[in-house]
Amino acid sequence: MTNPNVTPDGGLTTAAQSVVDEIESKEVDFLRLQFTDILGTVKNVAVPASQAEKAFTEGIYFDGSSIEGFVRIQESDMRLMPDPATFAVLPWRDGKSARLMCDVVDTSTAEPFEGDPRYVLRQALARADEMGYQVNAAPEPEFFLFEEDEDGTATTKTNDAGGYFDVAPKDLASDVRRDIIYGLEQMDFEIEASHHEVAEGQHEINFKYDDALSTADNVATFRMVVRAIAAEHGYHATFMPKPIARINGSGMHTHVSLFTEDGENAFHDDDDEFNLSATAHSFLAGVLEHAPAITAICNPTVNSYKRLVPGYEAPVYVAWSDRNRSALIRKPAARVPAASRIELRSPDPSCNPYLALAVIIHAGLDGIERDLEAPDPVRENIYEFDEEKREEYGIDTLPANLGQALTALESDEVVREAIGDHVYEKFVAAKTQEYDDYRVDVSQWELDRYLETF
Repeated sequence: MTNPNVTPDGGLTTAAQSVVDEIESKEVDFLRLQFTDILGTVKNVAVPASQAEKAFTEGIYFDGSSIEGFVRIQESDMRLMPDPATFAVLPWRDGKSARLMCDVVDTSTAEPFEGDPRYVLRQALARADEMGYQVNAAPEPEFFLFEEDEDGTATTKTNDAGGYFDVAPKDLASDVRRDIIYGLEQMDFEIEASHHEVAEGQHEINFKYDDALSTADNVATFRMVVRAIAAEHGYHATFMPKPIARINGSGMHTHVSLFTEDGENAFHDDDDEFNLSATAHSFLAGVLEHAPAITAICNPTVNSYKRLVPGYEAPVYVAWSDRNRSALIRKPAARVPAASRIELRSPDPSCNPYLALAVIIHAGLDGIERDLEAPDPVRENIYEFDEEKREEYGIDTLPANLGQALTALESDEVVREAIGDHVYEKFVAAKTQEYDDYRVDVSQWELDRYLETF
């Protein structure tokens, strides 16, 4: 693997040199070289800004055996190669730090590490590129703000009683959201909207669509910034899908579109009833076909399935619609052709954004390659259907728990190949252990219900 930051004569590329110059002009003290493990947790190593050029030319070595799902102790040396396109000054108040997202290199082969989630997404985008497409994506990550107790430990006590689109005094977190937005804008995020969500203490901040790799980088950074700025206000921000029973959980609805090499939206067709092209219909059909296995990646925790139940605005049924939000995939209204897209409503913000986008893309491209036909849209409220009517419409349901999702993943060759053998084996091992731990645990609900009854 050649170093993408170094020219043939050994100097820095224009992009890398531009970052080195910006580090100096903005008086950055430290660089946080970041990547994620297979579960989506952001990891980083901080180096003095004076080491920027070395980071670009030589990379920074680290112990891969200490990272979830990476390598064994006897093959632990890994190398981080920073991507200059991801440079952004972090909005912290104590000194100047900047982040650079990194690709992980396997030092034993000098090739990209196949267990790096960013590499997995790059492979999906390479497949799309071979088919003549660029992938754009836009997520809508939701989160809760909770108060902390006197010891600084997170509670599940919300800081307000607000609901959807509420304002002060019900929405008491507008100042926190404002500071989060200011911080994100300092990092060149283009924020489109922010608002209080349906549940008490629940919030959403939407940023503009971008190419899929930049989008995944931004989701990883977004979660980190939200937590840090919330902590400055004395709150705990969580992207846990369902922290409180019997209220809406947090989703990460994900909008996807394909553009051709000449900049045209491959998903748009003026002559179609839904303004969706044949390409879009086939992509949509591919995502629907592989939805059960996709769920294992996009809803990767035991808690994810407490959100995916009827009655709380989360999708459960494998169908699509251009009107209602009870279906798995929605076709949002588009003011201009460039905005034609599909919205997958099942992902939640606990997922690894690189792996999530990778499996969505591969599933959709599989639909295009096989020329799949999308079923008719369902314009009625599927939540009101009984089982007989769902069977009449041919509507399946998503996996009901993590165990079922892992079984679906095991049997779906397309989604397995999307994440690669290394990630598949490590991911399934970690999640099987998580589900087994959950199955053998006895909850307070069970004790309250059964201890004195039987």
